[in-house]
Amino acid sequence: MTTRSASAKYEGFGKAGRGHVSLQSGVMKDQFYGFTTRFEDEAGTNPEELIAAAHASCFTMALSFALAQAGHSDGTLETTAKVKLEKDGDGFKVTRSDLSLDARVDGIDAAEFERIASEAKANCPISKLLNAEITLEHRLNA
Repeated sequence: MTTRSASAKYEGFGKAGRGHVSLQSGVMKDQFYGFTTRFEDEAGTNPEELIAAAHASCFTMALSFALAQAGHSDGTLETTAKVKLEKDGDGFKVTRSDLSLDARVDGIDAAEFERIASEAKANCPISKLLNAEITLEHRLNA
């Protein structure tokens, strides 16, 4: 149906190496990443941050479409994803993505919202891609 791409270039190796990542759309071009942006606090991006952005946006869009399909037409959804990277043997593994949602959906009851949000969490393409625990905490504001 659709294929999207991104590219990464890394010059040097290990902690001294410096990488740059770009997106097909051009929205992000040659953005710096490396050891210090991943494991310390240097400005730049890192793979887990990009996964978090992808998961938050995918889930939020999936939920928006599911709510529209259920007949809801007004409200707002704001999602934060926290992706956890942990040691795994000699390497690392993304072990979880914790979604936190603030929602205002006019005319919905809590049980219907919970059902639709849980289905969106399970069925968004990025959730299906991740081999990690995925949690969802939400607040529905009337």
